[in-house]
Amino acid sequence: MSHEHVSNTGRIWKVFGILSAVTIIEVYLGILKPDFLHMNNFLSMNLLNWIFYALTIFKAYYIVWAFMHMEGEKSTLRSAVVYPVIFLILYLLFILLTEGNYIYEVFKNSTIKWNF
Repeated sequence: MSHEHVSNTGRIWKVFGILSAVTIIEVYLGILKPDFLHMNNFLSMNLLNWIFYALTIFKAYYIVWAFMHMEGEKSTLRSAVVYPVIFLILYLLFILLTEGNYIYEVFKNSTIKWNF
């Protein structure tokens, strides 16, 4: 029983290209900070930050998909690994935004001054 070796060079370059393109988009947006994204708010945060979060989550998911070989697994295992991570990231984001907004409002509307 012999297994034939399959070269994954093309796949590696494809993954490299996709991750590089997303990173270049992030750097480009971070340097330019377009006003139509930076000055518009959505759910107490500007649209540019939401784009950064979405692109970062996409890159994390794609790294797990490609380099941890999740595309070759059964869908139940993929779901059991990916869904809890996505839920925890969104939950952490919700907690950080809620608490950060609360702390900002407390310091903005009270006699306590910013000392940091």
